[in-house]
Amino acid sequence: QVQLVESGGGLVQPGGSLRLSCAASGFTFSRYAMYWYRQAPGKERELVALITSVSVSTTYADSVKGRFTISRDNTRNTVYLQMNSLKPEDTAVYYCFTFGTWGRGTQVTVSS
Repeated sequence: QVQLVESGGGLVQPGGSLRLSCAASGFTFSRYAMYWYRQAPGKERELVALITSVSVSTTYADSVKGRFTISRDNTRNTVYLQMNSLKPEDTAVYYCFTFGTWGRGTQVTVSS
């Protein structure tokens, strides 16, 4: 059974940082690209970042380029999203996705 469990969300002030983690199980993690999406209240879910199976390539939404970094540790079956210089507009539930499966999400709130 494929499972994705996100963690690391919370409340942070503008300009602050958070690191999200997504622990994966139930499939051969190293063979699949991993994705981070987010959904803000009243908005559609949007792709934030993706990383290919062997970390050869990463892609970011224009809104987070230069501030967010996606990475993965295939020995720990975990994908990360380092988020720096956070803005109020980054407030959303952040989801991990792969293999046709969504995690439950972790809330990120950027507010003073």
